[in-house]
Amino acid sequence: MDCRIGCAACCIVISISSSIPGMPEGKPAGKRCVQLTHDNKCKLFGKPERPEVCSSLKASNEICGENNEDAFKNLSILENDTNIRIFNYNTL
Repeated sequence: MDCRIGCAACCIVISISSSIPGMPEGKPAGKRCVQLTHDNKCKLFGKPERPEVCSSLKASNEICGENNEDAFKNLSILENDTNIRIFNYNTL
C-alpha cells in the first residue's frame, strides 16, 4: 500500500520523540509537523534530513484503513494505547 497523498495522519496524530528540522524537541501528538505544506505534503520526503522514524513509517491497510478518517482514528487509538502514563503512586 502507498501513502495517500495529502492524508498526513502520521504527521499530525502521533507523537515523535526524535528531533525534526524545525522541531528540535520532537513533535507532540495532535500537533502538525512544521515540515507539512498547506496541502499536507512532507517538505522533507526523500531528503537525507528526514528523520529515520518518519522514513520507517509504512502505509498499511491496518493503520491507514480505507480513507483518511480511518487513518486518523486508527493512529489515535495506537497513540493512546502506547502513550507512557505517569502514575502518582501515592494516590493508588
